[in-house]
Amino acid sequence: MPGPGEDVANAARGAPRRLILGLLLLAYILNFVDRQILGILATPIKADLHLSDTQYGAIAGLAFALLYSALGIPLAYLADRTSRSAVIAGSVAVWSVFTGLCGAAMGYGQLFLCRLGVGFGEAGGVAPSYALISDYFADHRARALAIFSLGAPIGLAGGTFLGAYLATSLGWRLAFVVLGITGVILAPLIHFYVRELPRPSVANQAPVGQVFPLVARKPTFWLLAFASSLSSLCGYGLAVWVPSVMMRSFHLDLLTTGKFLASLLLVGGSAGVLAGGWFSDRLGRADRRWFARLPAIAWLVTIPTYAGGLLAPNLWIAWPLLLIANAFAILWLGPVTTAVQHLAPRHMRSTAAASFLLINNLIGLGVGPLLIGRLSDALKQSYGADALRNAAVACTAIYAVAALLAWVAASRLRSDWVADEA
Repeated sequence: MPGPGEDVANAARGAPRRLILGLLLLAYILNFVDRQILGILATPIKADLHLSDTQYGAIAGLAFALLYSALGIPLAYLADRTSRSAVIAGSVAVWSVFTGLCGAAMGYGQLFLCRLGVGFGEAGGVAPSYALISDYFADHRARALAIFSLGAPIGLAGGTFLGAYLATSLGWRLAFVVLGITGVILAPLIHFYVRELPRPSVANQAPVGQVFPLVARKPTFWLLAFASSLSSLCGYGLAVWVPSVMMRSFHLDLLTTGKFLASLLLVGGSAGVLAGGWFSDRLGRADRRWFARLPAIAWLVTIPTYAGGLLAPNLWIAWPLLLIANAFAILWLGPVTTAVQHLAPRHMRSTAAASFLLINNLIGLGVGPLLIGRLSDALKQSYGADALRNAAVACTAIYAVAALLAWVAASRLRSDWVADEA
């Protein structure tokens, strides 16, 4: 039997909402595959292009984050006023073309520019997807957003394994080309099947200059934005550099590293995302503060498990600890994105989500990989091959600050919450 609202969704397009969620999930998976592939390919790319850890951290994080963060709000506003599905489909096409072009880069500058282009494309994908899913799944919004958020662990695992496999079989350059072609094929499918539910007319929609001031007046917005930003700083930084830690500290080859990390990211990450959506839906009905409390608790668990896994003497000890860490580090996605959706009225949600993502990605993506890379270079003289591992372990302490901010946000969430319109 269709769930509440599904008949409306079917009437709007003729495609069941599960198919729509599935296509948006595929785009989100590809989004993270294109990000994570730089992590597993760090060693061959750095060797081929003669890059330092600091330079590679700038390519993996800062280059992507600059346009990704800056263009998120205008593209989300365009989506709110025109067609969210068209903006998403166009974004998939653009970022896929630039992903393919990464395979032709001959040096630091060219690869940096290609990653700028990937960030430009991906800027229009996530925030409109949040808003579409919130419209289609008003009855189980946190769970639907959690399913969508599975794109992060699946994409991270896929990028790790596919990157290692393709690079081993075809070379790192063709790995980028294969991923680019995949996205170009997916884009028209999204444009054809994913359509809008009825929304307020454009004339009744608030201009972009009114959306950010609306959410900026709410302390919960800033607390959740900075909490998730610090979590993303650790998460994106570790995603880029942990593959190199495995190869340097545990003496693994590229394909073995890909298999090891892909299993952690897929099993642990998926479990964490689903658990976050399920528990926040159940607990949040009785008390909305759980949408912020759950991430705070999860981040505190992440610190000792991640640090312990990275410092473990062997892979048998490292695997279960890193499995737990990957589950709890990503649990926040469903609860926090749901809470942010409820800080603004429905017709402002793409732009509100983009405002949140601007802060999250500028700090998380822009700083995380670069910070760990820079710290690793600074520690090399003292720690040699263990410099990168020590830099990654030091980064995990930042999760404690994220947990504190989220716990404070919980105390304000009920008063800042905006219920769905009747």
